[in-house]
Amino acid sequence: MALESYFTFLSDDDIRLQGTRIGIETILYAYIHQKQSAEAIAQTFPQLTLEQIYATILYYLQNRAKIEQYLTNWLNYCAEAERAQDENPPAIVLKLRELKAASLVGANG
Repeated sequence: MALESYFTFLSDDDIRLQGTRIGIETILYAYIHQKQSAEAIAQTFPQLTLEQIYATILYYLQNRAKIEQYLTNWLNYCAEAERAQDENPPAIVLKLRELKAASLVGANG
């Protein structure tokens, strides 16, 4: 079985585990940045097999430069999306902030 058969390549920046909506970045972030073992990751994602997780790690190890760039792009995208949401929060977030502020004033007043 070819290693690539474990994945669905939707685009250069969107690689998912075959038959799931889980991107390889999710598995690799846990493995690389959170120092989790494949077994620990499997407990967090019971819909994945240990084989799928090891295939993801092996794909990363065999394509390290390409996948490190993929992960860098993903982390940059996440940081930018978070910054944009902080600068322009949805209306519901603004309303919740108002309610929280009002409850704090009422509790202290």
